Amino acid sequence: MSDDFTWPEPRKRLKPEQQKRVTSELRKKYDAGASIRALAEESGRSYGYVHRRLYESGVSFRSRGGNRWGSSRRPRNSSPRAPR
Repeated sequence: MSDDFTWPEPRKRLKPEQQKRVTSELRKKYDAGASIRALAEESGRSYGYVHRRLYESGVSFRSRGGNRWGSSRRPRNSSPRAPR
């Protein structure tokens, strides 16, 4: 894949070779950290289309909601306050 990739026109049926190229580009960007919603917006395709293409490519999906706590997250067994 080169960096000069351009998305096919939205709402047009893609030929099989175009689908393979789009799927490859979606997977590359998802693996690099892009969200499904961001990919849908960028590509002009629906969330469902992007999700289906990623699923069919065998991608390992990240959990929902992103990383809210970062590395400072408390262990599950710790109490929010210091013991008295």
